[in-house]
Amino acid sequence: MSSGFATPFFDDVEPGLALPSLVKGPLTPVHLMRWSAAMENWHRIHYDRTFAQEHDHLPDLLINGSFKQQFVLQLLKDWAGPHGWPWRSSFQFRAMNKVGETLTVWGRVTGKRRAARYGLVDVDTGVLNEHGLESTPGKAVVVLPYRDGPPLPYPFVPEDT
Repeated sequence: MSSGFATPFFDDVEPGLALPSLVKGPLTPVHLMRWSAAMENWHRIHYDRTFAQEHDHLPDLLINGSFKQQFVLQLLKDWAGPHGWPWRSSFQFRAMNKVGETLTVWGRVTGKRRAARYGLVDVDTGVLNEHGLESTPGKAVVVLPYRDGPPLPYPFVPEDT
């Protein structure tokens, strides 16, 4: 079954290109509890509203940082398609996201570099809530095949660039 995504070729990608955004939410307490259980992150600020508000004096349950990271990686994986590879990513947590928010994950190509058998694409990433608050800026490198080049090796092992 096809994922519905085609791998872009390095040759066709230019700086300034916006990746198709990924929208998640509104995120509910059930989403947060299930993610906490899957990650075995039992910090109560993600699933116990009374504890989060009364003990930690937070405005509400907080969306897990690892959940937001996974959303960014999903965006990159979906864009890279079945023959590309999200290779590196980094994140900064600059603002809290609360239960009930709808998050939009975005990416924009900022540069590209050639290697012998594939191309490296630099991408700025982030997570915005419905009010435009950026909570999780980051950077990534996605590996894409050349139009007339060989397939990317699997598992991906970088060559000297």
